Amino acid sequence: MIDLFTALRGEIARAIRGVADLDDVPFEFPPDPALGDLATPVAFSLARVLRRAPRQIAEELAERIRELPGVAGVEVAGPGYVNVRIDRTAAVRRLLGPDESPPPRPGKVVVEHTNINPNKAAHIGHLRNAILGDTLVRCLRATGHLVEVQNYIDDTGVQVADVVVALTELAGLDAAGVRELIERGEERAASGGGGVDHDLWDLYARVTAWYGEDETRLAKRAEVLHALERREGPLAEIGALVAMAVVRCHLRTMLRLGVRYDVLPRESDILAHRFWEQAFGLLRESGAIRFAEEGKAAGCWVMDLPHDEEDEDGEKYEKIIVRSNGTVTYVGKDIAYQMWKFGLLGRDFEYAPFRAWAYPDGTRPWQTVPPGEGEPDHPEFGRATRVYNVIDVRQSYLQRVVAAGLERLGHAEQARESIHFSYEMVALSPRTALMLQPELRLTEEELARPWLDMSGRRGLGVKADDLLDMLERKALEEVRNRAPEAPADEAERIAHEIAIGALRYYMLRHTRNKVVAFDVDQALAFEGETGPYCQYAAVRISRILDKLEEREGLDRGGALGLAREADFAAIPGEGRLEHWGLVLEAARLPEVVPAALESLEFATIAKYAFDLARAINGFYHRWPVLQEKDPATRAARLAVLLVADRSLREALDLMGIPVPARM
Repeated sequence: MIDLFTALRGEIARAIRGVADLDDVPFEFPPDPALGDLATPVAFSLARVLRRAPRQIAEELAERIRELPGVAGVEVAGPGYVNVRIDRTAAVRRLLGPDESPPPRPGKVVVEHTNINPNKAAHIGHLRNAILGDTLVRCLRATGHLVEVQNYIDDTGVQVADVVVALTELAGLDAAGVRELIERGEERAASGGGGVDHDLWDLYARVTAWYGEDETRLAKRAEVLHALERREGPLAEIGALVAMAVVRCHLRTMLRLGVRYDVLPRESDILAHRFWEQAFGLLRESGAIRFAEEGKAAGCWVMDLPHDEEDEDGEKYEKIIVRSNGTVTYVGKDIAYQMWKFGLLGRDFEYAPFRAWAYPDGTRPWQTVPPGEGEPDHPEFGRATRVYNVIDVRQSYLQRVVAAGLERLGHAEQARESIHFSYEMVALSPRTALMLQPELRLTEEELARPWLDMSGRRGLGVKADDLLDMLERKALEEVRNRAPEAPADEAERIAHEIAIGALRYYMLRHTRNKVVAFDVDQALAFEGETGPYCQYAAVRISRILDKLEEREGLDRGGALGLAREADFAAIPGEGRLEHWGLVLEAARLPEVVPAALESLEFATIAKYAFDLARAINGFYHRWPVLQEKDPATRAARLAVLLVADRSLREALDLMGIPVPARM
């Protein structure tokens, strides 16, 4: 991203400080571009210091600012506003110049996201997590941060234990049978179908009913949990086989969205490397946790709830960290894991490449492994200066407990830098629910609702792959209607890119504290605030460049060279302000992204992309390029469009939205 205004503001501020020493110089964008491109009311505050009239001070400041490079004019308005007009030709040429890498930020940021239990296929809710997390990663990297992406694998939890019970008790499979099931799933996946994660979707749902028929069967779950934690015996072998096979399926699903990971930390390795024992000793010695002698938590190690919160009985709530039977709760493991992320444990995992999966470019994510199985030559993981945990809003309390654990250990800075990136749930519109599951029987009341909650009991749950498949099928129908001559492979590629753009934009356009009621038809619409609308604006500019090459033999590099030499003054006066308005809108991106990062609201980037796409489409219809007869005007108009195109594509890339070759 090329920042048009920061350097200029700095130069203006330095010029102003030549009149009086100020810590901060305020700047504003005039409401009407005709008044200027940048304004400062600083003369009013200086008037109190210098004991002079604001307008007199503003006139002196204007003289200093006029001498600065990149400034085309300065005017004093009203009682003392200083309005600055930028050299528009120089600005457009700069915005079309080579990419400017952001200065590197100190430290490393860890972003943990996705984190799907490896017991069955990913569902629609996981898509929002991965899209938000991946967009966060892209924005952090675009602003100069070193980022490590982690996808935590809970391979020893209840969900994995239950799927092992389902495989052994309901399906009657041993380890060899599970291997065959996994191999059949891989064969289906190779031809575009679902892997073993799809096989386990219904099987996992059945085991809950199986437990309900006879509560003594829960003892089987406990048996499997102990086997998983010890990593011993045939049940543990099945658990390990299933977990890693399902992780491979999840990586495949997320790659469809363009989501990748650097390292896959496994809960079983937290146990194997004795992270918890280390963390427990530190928590106990510091007094961060205490042993409860009486009350509801008698016999447990507990942490008092932060901020003196109370439970439903009005009593001070004690969060159990270690149960009375000696087993650690998962919030305890999370505290140990968070300490490792910051390099506070004094020990590390061992690592090896995840050999069960490779990205198309041949690279592999790394995974943690048990002691003695690691490879010595691996990247450094962890040791972050800031950590973002992308987890839904229901986990807010537990995330506070994790941060409280760090604070009570004396790591106040790390506690502050433990950021819970929370978000609300994903539901389906009734129309989309019926598209995906025609067998559903919805009441009139349900059909009138804005969304339907996911319900495993009713069978209302949507696999992520099924949703992606439907989006691609419907997008392919539209592509074939619009471009029937397109070869099959090209049409499928475009349909995939439109589907991903539709999904990612829809998930990002809603603020994170709102429930997303996903609707397939709304997401895929080519009109309105959608991903395809934004993609189409960029494709339109590509079509102009293609036609320019057909007519004049000027390839894209040549068109860019022509635009970089254009003189903005060649644009006739009647449309000059509108042309400049599009340039200014495009130049806003470097300010939009940091604001989105500060608030963790990427809906602002989505809205910016939509507004810019709408401005491009309006400009396209009002000010044609190819039909313009004057070469100088055409070159300047092309330069304006290319500036807008560059910012739109950058905004789309930050959201992980591809731009198809055509639509």
